[in-house]
Amino acid sequence: MKTARVILAGLVFAGNAVPQTYPAKPVRFIVGPGPDALARVIGQKLSAAWGQPVIIDQRGGGGGTISAEAVAKAAPDGYTLLLATGTHTINPSLYKVSYDMVRDFAPVTLLASTPFILAVHPSVPANSVRELIALAKTNPGKLNYGSGGSGTPPHLATELFKTMAGVNIVHVPYKTVAAAITDLVAGQLQVMFTVGPAGLPQIRAGRIRGLAVSTAKRSAFAHELPTVAEAGLAGFEVFGWNGLLAPAGTPKPVIAKLHVEITRTLRTPEVRERIAGFGFEPVGNSPEEFGEFVKADIARWAKVAKESGARID
Repeated sequence: MKTARVILAGLVFAGNAVPQTYPAKPVRFIVGPGPDALARVIGQKLSAAWGQPVIIDQRGGGGGTISAEAVAKAAPDGYTLLLATGTHTINPSLYKVSYDMVRDFAPVTLLASTPFILAVHPSVPANSVRELIALAKTNPGKLNYGSGGSGTPPHLATELFKTMAGVNIVHVPYKTVAAAITDLVAGQLQVMFTVGPAGLPQIRAGRIRGLAVSTAKRSAFAHELPTVAEAGLAGFEVFGWNGLLAPAGTPKPVIAKLHVEITRTLRTPEVRERIAGFGFEPVGNSPEEFGEFVKADIARWAKVAKESGARID
């Protein structure tokens, strides 16, 4: 009995010691698809606070399946983390994946969110969401929309738009968002849900016309634009996001330490200003809230994929 008490006390001590000893070596943020700007900002601050390097590891292949699989199979010790995006919660509806986004990951926090901007080429005779819907209805299959690739959030966002509006707009997938926007500016595409940081400079230069933001509320970065919902498609809401996931089984004290340090970092004026430059608004919710968010996002995109017939082109 005495031995059992000693072992139990040792386990409790070891569990409590984890936050003090973690991290004792470099931490790896696996990123992909999408840019690593947010990971680098957060990583720099964590590295300074911990005295350990935070390595940004870009693994953009496979539409996000490669990065997710790498983290799902990693040791659950807090040293390998996934910078997750909406692509990761869309993938189970479009790919046969070797992991489960709920079972195989431990949520840390939703880092930040960003709106998509519904934009058209200036030659398109539509100055509002209602006018775009009317134009698409009278010209079925004649308008093209671009995305940074099949299975990306802007692709599924447009498929949701099409389903809710009852219109037929043809998808043209590109390898990158930049390539799609280049063709939107050139008039090779007529419509696109652009990511805010990529679309706003083109809108403000008059090269493309912004019609609305995809979020439920107007964005601080483009307050002049109405939401899609208020501009003609009630109930529409989509946004891009970045969050942090660890492998399932990562000790709760490690998750707690990551959460505390990251949310503290997100609250600093310097970080808020820097990520605002990328079009992000900080969030920093609890692991439990982020876990529920991931589940809801998977279910949401599964419904969109089924109703729209979206597929990998």
